[in-house]
Amino acid sequence: MGNMELNAVVTQRHTLAPGLMIMRVAPDGWELPEFQPGQFAVLGLPPTAPKCEESDTADPDLKPDRLIRRAYSIASSSKSRQYVEFFVVLVKSGALTPRLFALEPGDKVFLAPKITGMFTLQDLPDGKNVILVSTGTGLAPYMSMLRTYLAQHHWERVATLHGARHSWDLAYTAELDTMAALAPNFTYIPIISRPRDEAIPWEGWSGYVQDLWTNGVIEKQWGFKPEPENTHVFLCGNPAMIDTMVKVLEGEGFNEHTRKGPGNIHLERYW
Repeated sequence: MGNMELNAVVTQRHTLAPGLMIMRVAPDGWELPEFQPGQFAVLGLPPTAPKCEESDTADPDLKPDRLIRRAYSIASSSKSRQYVEFFVVLVKSGALTPRLFALEPGDKVFLAPKITGMFTLQDLPDGKNVILVSTGTGLAPYMSMLRTYLAQHHWERVATLHGARHSWDLAYTAELDTMAALAPNFTYIPIISRPRDEAIPWEGWSGYVQDLWTNGVIEKQWGFKPEPENTHVFLCGNPAMIDTMVKVLEGEGFNEHTRKGPGNIHLERYW
């Protein structure tokens, strides 16, 4: 395959809010490999690809014969292999996202045939509680995990905590609300940090996603406190949120899961 060959096609594109979209990409003439929910794929476009209007004009030094490539967590189920879905935020000064945001259904894009990443449920023992904490597009890998496994009842309780600035940045709320209505062991708790900007008064939690933990919101919903013995916590998104959460969790006896030693804090820093 040539260095610049675009081997996939955009099949759907849904703009949630300015600078936030859900995009589906299907391989063109080849088959997606098997992957684990939580893993990421690499998307690419040539420097000649047009950029969306909202982008900053300046481009970093790009090699004209080299695809611009970036890794994005997959949001779709690993069972459905016709396409992969991505939840993407526009970085106006970035090299790739302004070009991704110019794509329409039918446009070609590069999708690396290899899907990788360590942020998965592979090392998770059955019968534990799982808490999935995210900010912004850090929700994507959890959507893949939930869409793939929620119906299989591997775990005791599952909670998804999602923090964003505004309600319109939350994404997948209808699907997550439906999951919570259909799966008695699943809890979805969104939280926004700028409730004053809402057109309609915000009824939910306000603040940062880590506040849900420190304020004991899960404990109130579940009727017991998540502890290291019974709970695994996943953290994905803003590095500042992750650092804060790790500190809080370690203070309660949780420890980070690494290749060298099994733990109950699993993390993936975005950017």
